Amino acid sequence: MTAGLEQPPLPLSMKGICHDYGEGAVLRDVSLDLHEGQVTCLLGPSGCGKSTLLRIAAGVERQSRGTVSISGRVVSGPGIHLPPEKRDVGLIFQDFALFPHLTIEENVAFGALGGKSERRTRAGQLLERVGLSGYGARYPHQLSGGEQQRVALARALAPKPPVLLMDEPFSGLDKRLRDGIRDETLAILREEGAAVMLVTHEPQEAMSMADQIALMRRGEIVQLDEPYAIYNTPVDKEAALFFSDLNVIHGVVKNRHTDTPFGRFQAPGLADQADVEIVIRPQHLKIDFDRHGRGPHPTPQDGTPARGRVARARFTGTQSIVEFKMEHDGTMLKAEVPGVFLPKPGMPFWISLRRDRCHVFPCARQRVLENPYHA
Repeated sequence: MTAGLEQPPLPLSMKGICHDYGEGAVLRDVSLDLHEGQVTCLLGPSGCGKSTLLRIAAGVERQSRGTVSISGRVVSGPGIHLPPEKRDVGLIFQDFALFPHLTIEENVAFGALGGKSERRTRAGQLLERVGLSGYGARYPHQLSGGEQQRVALARALAPKPPVLLMDEPFSGLDKRLRDGIRDETLAILREEGAAVMLVTHEPQEAMSMADQIALMRRGEIVQLDEPYAIYNTPVDKEAALFFSDLNVIHGVVKNRHTDTPFGRFQAPGLADQADVEIVIRPQHLKIDFDRHGRGPHPTPQDGTPARGRVARARFTGTQSIVEFKMEHDGTMLKAEVPGVFLPKPGMPFWISLRRDRCHVFPCARQRVLENPYHA
């Protein structure tokens, strides 16, 4: 019998992390693993604990309970707490924290390994990779914000750390430049192969950069998954709402189903008479464009159409947003339509839902039975 190959240690593993500042818990039993060559985004609103978790990984903060391991070595836990400079991690914070009295080359070479010539060589290689090969003799104050961000990236990568920790590194950049710099940064991170923890409060940034997203709320990771999965199979209504606007249709469970003007939806796992919310994103509403308001022929995927009248329509530059007041109960639903579509208020249309993009969630404080799942 051939023995199985031993798995290499994870670049970063955090187990059972708890923390508080004396005024209530900031982190509640958080566990998270980072893998080599992957970007993990900590995503969530301000105050959810994502920056605190990163600072604990860096060693800037010390957790109340739990352990932090880097490359298989415990660096923080009961009886041990190594400072940041002994953890073999790269750090990039919002303000970049470049040394103002050092040249750009000296900033990058500062953390590199080896002798003086080796450090200079590594600094030159990295500056070339970030597109700043002719900037080595300049000082940080002579660079734009985007250029400083690239220097900070080069400096953090100089010692070839297995883990790179980035706390909202793009938040201070001009929006016009942000997308391009993010793309350049992601390409360099892929080449270096480090495990990356990136803190952000912007869903679009997480979706475009992450291999996995850890969605945080009130000190906990409520969902951990790939971007596509976390967007299309949210764990609850609040998770779905973090990524985009939602339409909400209310219903009541009877025999594990709920009947609506848009047809019947499954609601397994929920008790009879439980109030539920069926949520769907605006881009997944389907509109019958027959201007006479005649109903379409529904497909099994779209379910039953219901009629609504236009309340408001506006063009945003790439798409049109049309709000409908539904005739059956006055519910307001919002649809996103590519291009220009600006029907007049009061015009009737038939609206149907992409059932494969609908999710049924219990309302707050509902009693949940076994194995709830999406419709």
